[in-house]
Amino acid sequence: MWEMVARRQSRSERSNNVVNYSRCLGHLSVIPSPHPSVSMSPPLPQTGAWLVIGLAVGLMLMLGGTAPKAPILLLTLGLATGATALAGTVVLPWLRRLKMGQIIRREGPQAHLKKAGTPTMGGIFFLPVAPVLTVFVLLWQKQALSPELWAVMALTLACGGIGALDDWLILQAQSNQGLAPRAKLALQILAAVGFTLWLWWQGHLPTTVALPGGITWNLGLAFWVLVGFVPVAQSNAVNLTDGLDGLAAGTCAVALAGLGAVCAVTHPDLSVLAVAMAGACLGFLVHNHHPARVFMGDTGSLALGGALAGIGIVTQQLWLLLVLSLLFVWETVTVMAQVFYFKATKGPDGVGKRLFKMTPYHHHLELSGWSETQIVACFWGIEALLWLGSRLA
Repeated sequence: MWEMVARRQSRSERSNNVVNYSRCLGHLSVIPSPHPSVSMSPPLPQTGAWLVIGLAVGLMLMLGGTAPKAPILLLTLGLATGATALAGTVVLPWLRRLKMGQIIRREGPQAHLKKAGTPTMGGIFFLPVAPVLTVFVLLWQKQALSPELWAVMALTLACGGIGALDDWLILQAQSNQGLAPRAKLALQILAAVGFTLWLWWQGHLPTTVALPGGITWNLGLAFWVLVGFVPVAQSNAVNLTDGLDGLAAGTCAVALAGLGAVCAVTHPDLSVLAVAMAGACLGFLVHNHHPARVFMGDTGSLALGGALAGIGIVTQQLWLLLVLSLLFVWETVTVMAQVFYFKATKGPDGVGKRLFKMTPYHHHLELSGWSETQIVACFWGIEALLWLGSRLA
């Protein structure tokens, strides 16, 4: 992990700054910028809704055209989408009554200030849908519930619980100070270690990774380190990507559906879970597309990262997970590169240079004049291309 740079500045200085931050670690880095905020042109009405419809059609084509046992996976996708969308209509008024409004960083893009007060912690209504529906579908199909399935669901819920605690503390303090960064990281590591030990105790901890061309790479004891690292890295990377309406939910939906399609034969129960998670993301997008009526918060983003990591590990599809996670990796790399370059070029006045206008990278695009829907559509399209490329390989 990395250490963020922080400097005290006057209000007049702060108005000309851009921010580079990692919400997953709770650090804030303010880096001076000569560029004023770029005003965004408003998107066309209902553009966000049409994007969600297009994503739904794409996921159905992905599963229907490539996945074994496509009918049951398509049914799972539809049920999860409908259940989550319905749950959102019930939970959203409750979140508003409890005043669970998002706290917006003033140092971030100025266009985001109007989002202050939008309900957050939306993960609490889409996260439970996938495990419950998975168990229901598997029992209906008279399939066994494997120890690996329980382990992945436990990891997902544990990561979601850590995120919920962080969200709750932020809302109670009415600031961006939730869990202490070290405490948050320690809890994530504890969840990853518990996941690893459970698989080992049950005798289901794999030590191999499937590579393109039918090659299998046996990592031996090194796989233990990888299993401990991947859930932490994946959950934080998804958390960083969750910065625009629908961005994280849509990209995760494609990645989860891709994993579910690939492991449908070898791990049918985990395939159902992956597709149920994808459907939950799709149902969440009914309320989260631009302009969003709810945000998933760390409750949702950390859980989605945990689910991706757990499924990739147990199905031995870490190579596929890496390919499907390249967008998340890029978002993380831009944050790390921005901080490193700022520190490396810092002069006697304490001011360094920047590689990007703001990080993560989607904020750089915002300040370059892109609208939220343009960025989201581009990221979703790239994620779909990554999945197609992985299938060709």
